[in-house]
Amino acid sequence: MAGHVLLAVVLCAPGPMGLVLGCVARSQGADWAWIPLVAGLACSLPIPFIARTTARRLFPRITRRDTAEEADAFPYGYGDDTFVLRAPGSPKARPEARLTRADVLEAALVRYEPEGEATFTSYPGTHTPNEFTPLVRLRLRVRGDTEVPDGAPDFEVTEEWRVPSVCLSAVTAGRLAVLVDPPGHQAPGKVTPLWPRSALLAGTRTCRVVDLEGRPTDVTRFTGRQLRQMRISEDVGGVVMAGDTIDLRRLDADTAARYAAVAAWARTSPEERAPVTEPGEESRWIVDSLPGAPAAFGSVGRRWSRRGGVLVRGRFLRMIPTHDFQDHGPVLDTLVRIQPPYGTPPFDAARRLTVPMNYLAVLHRTRDVVLYASPNGGSYVIDWPRTCLLAGTAEATVVAPEGREISLAGRTDAIWALMNLLASHGLTNPTRVLDLRRSRMRAVVGSAMDAIEARS
Repeated sequence: MAGHVLLAVVLCAPGPMGLVLGCVARSQGADWAWIPLVAGLACSLPIPFIARTTARRLFPRITRRDTAEEADAFPYGYGDDTFVLRAPGSPKARPEARLTRADVLEAALVRYEPEGEATFTSYPGTHTPNEFTPLVRLRLRVRGDTEVPDGAPDFEVTEEWRVPSVCLSAVTAGRLAVLVDPPGHQAPGKVTPLWPRSALLAGTRTCRVVDLEGRPTDVTRFTGRQLRQMRISEDVGGVVMAGDTIDLRRLDADTAARYAAVAAWARTSPEERAPVTEPGEESRWIVDSLPGAPAAFGSVGRRWSRRGGVLVRGRFLRMIPTHDFQDHGPVLDTLVRIQPPYGTPPFDAARRLTVPMNYLAVLHRTRDVVLYASPNGGSYVIDWPRTCLLAGTAEATVVAPEGREISLAGRTDAIWALMNLLASHGLTNPTRVLDLRRSRMRAVVGSAMDAIEARS
C-alpha cells in the first residue's frame, strides 16, 4: 500500500505541488494563495483512492465484503463440483467442416513474450490478444468418422496454435474438440481447434443436462455424448449453457428432441467416463515452461502464526475473462467458495484476481486453492505457491531424517497436512522440497513422518 501511495503521489504530482505553492504564498501574505490551495487539494483527493484500488488489484486478499449476493448465482446453483468457465471464441472454419475429437500426442511452448511494460495491460474489445496468448506447437491425432461406412480415417497433424490461457488445461488433459475442413485432393483438411469446447471435452468445464422432466444428469468427461451434443449445437447455431447446465425445457422442441435422443443413446450404449488426464501426459507437460508462482510449501509470518492464523482451503466455482492481463496470467472475475476455520459455514466470494498460467494449465485436475486466514477470520489471502504445490504443478518431495527421498506426487492429503504442520509451528519452507534433516525442522520431524505414513 505504501508503494502505491508513492506511485499515486507521482501520478498526481500537480496536487501536492499546488498545496506547497499555496502554503508558501499564504505565508507571504499573497491574496491569490487560495487558488493553488484549492487546485492542489482537488488534485490530491484521488491519491488515496488510486493507491487503494491499485493495491487491491495486485494483492489477492478476500474479505467478507466480497461475499457474492444470492442473485449472483445462476438459476441452477453452484454445487461443490460445479465449475463455470467462459473462454474466448475460436476462429471460424468452413461451414461443411466436421466436428470431431483430437488427442494431443505432444505439446511444446513455442513463444510467450509479453512486453511487460506495465503491471496491468488492458485490451478493450478483445479477450485474446496475441501478446498474452501462448503459441504452442501441438502434434494431434485427429479421430476419423467411424459413424458412417468408409468414413474419414484417423490422421496426424503438427501445427502451431494460439491457446487461450484459460484453455491450457485442455492441452495438458490431452483432449481437444476440433473442426476438420473437407479434405483436399491429396491431403486432409485444415484442423481448427475449438478452445471453449475443448475445455468442455477435457473436463475442465463441468456440464449437466436437465431433461424435459427436470432431472439433471452429469455428463462431464463423457466424451462420446458430449461430441454428439456439440454437433447438435453446431447444426442449430449454438445452444446456450446457463452456467454449466443445458436445460432442454428452454430449447425449441426439435433441438430438445435431438438432445433427448442423445440421452437415450447414452442409456442404451453406456460409456465409461474419460480419465482426468489421457496417457502420455509427460509428452505434453508445458506447465514448467509457463509463467506463474513457483510451487512451494510456503512462507509463514511468525506474528501471524503466534496469533492463531491458519491455512484454509477454497475452490473456484467460476472464472470469467476480463480485458486486463498481467505477464504471468490473465485477470479473471472469479467466484471462490471458502471454507473458514473452526467449522464456520463456507461462503462464496466474488473477486477479480490474476490467476497464474501454470495453475490454469492443470485446472482440469483440481480447482482447489489455498488461503491463509487472518487470526480473527476477517480476511483471507490466496497463497499461490501453496496452491500450485497442492495442484501438482511441481512434484512435492520430503527428505526423511535418514536421507531417504519420499515423493508426494498426487498425494494432496499428505501435502495439505504438512503445510498445516509447518504453518502451526511458524516454519517457512520456500521450495517444493521439505528437508527434515535441517535443525530447524527438529520439532516437527515425528509429526511430519506420521502424517506421511498415515496418508500413504
